[in-house]
Amino acid sequence: MTLDTNKTIGIIGGGQLARMLSFAAFQFGYRIAIFEPEKNCPASQVTDQHFCASYKDEKALEEFAKSCDIVTFEFENIPVDAVKTIEKHVKIYPNPDALGHTQDRLSEKEFVRSLGLPCAPFYEINSLDDLEAAIKTNGLPAILKTRRFGYDGKGQFVIKNADEAAQAWNELGQNPCVLEGFVDFSFETSMILTRGQDGEILYFPNSQNIHKDGILRKSMVPSPLNFDQIEECKHIGRTIAEALKYVGTLTVEIFVGKHGLVVNEIAPRVHNSGHWTIEGCKTSQFEAHIRAICGLPLGSSSLMARGVEMENLLGDEILHAFKLAADGNVFVHIYGKKDIKPGRKMGHFTRLFG
Repeated sequence: MTLDTNKTIGIIGGGQLARMLSFAAFQFGYRIAIFEPEKNCPASQVTDQHFCASYKDEKALEEFAKSCDIVTFEFENIPVDAVKTIEKHVKIYPNPDALGHTQDRLSEKEFVRSLGLPCAPFYEINSLDDLEAAIKTNGLPAILKTRRFGYDGKGQFVIKNADEAAQAWNELGQNPCVLEGFVDFSFETSMILTRGQDGEILYFPNSQNIHKDGILRKSMVPSPLNFDQIEECKHIGRTIAEALKYVGTLTVEIFVGKHGLVVNEIAPRVHNSGHWTIEGCKTSQFEAHIRAICGLPLGSSSLMARGVEMENLLGDEILHAFKLAADGNVFVHIYGKKDIKPGRKMGHFTRLFG
């Protein structure tokens, strides 16, 4: 099904990802409506309609759904009941079933393992006794993560010795968790792909990601991966996308180590580590997502330069963003967030090489 121009795409969420999806949609003549509880969110500054209401407001959800010709989402932590309400009235891409696997870290890892893909050893943790038993089985170091609502290093605790078990359990609020065996890896790469309604898949070049304090700082392309590793990344991404009957842009974070590749996390959406594609590829991850959900040809992910580097602007780093624009090979993106907070993603810049 091809969505005609002048139709309305609904986006659940109103952050910077929704903002950049909106820019990509505008070039095809689509209108955008967002559903976002926050008033002055980044996407609301550029979109046609903003349904500003709680995800528990069924009437507002229904009005939003009825105003749209198709709906997508910018992040995975959406209340399932809200998605079900919207889905009664309008088609949602990607398949909302993808949320069930990615909102819960335990479900996600069980899903990855069921597909025969490599992942770190993991253990379901519902009590301190569970944690202590898992540590005895797995050994240390290990990482305790909340099953839900963890991002940018939040909701996790690295346990280096058995004495830290109780501290980790308490600091994470004694909530249901997953203990993951520690993976000795050289670097993390992102396998970003877009799958169309007809099953066609567009693969983006792998990036090398650099984190600091659990937050992505840089993504660099090309990555140090060899041909066989890139093909294995594609296999991992394709296997997940096809199992989910996925439509849209999907991201799989993968650890690269001397013992092979290990799936870290799945993000059923466009991703921070793919922002470089806006200037770095003929078709960006955002445009490809819009093309996919609207039934258009997916475009080309060919590089526009020999090398590309994207760096996040965190907190008050955004105050110096305009100075970066003096370099003709640098492209600055400011998200329009009002409040500057330490570690908050306020924008990013991309630099092209060669």
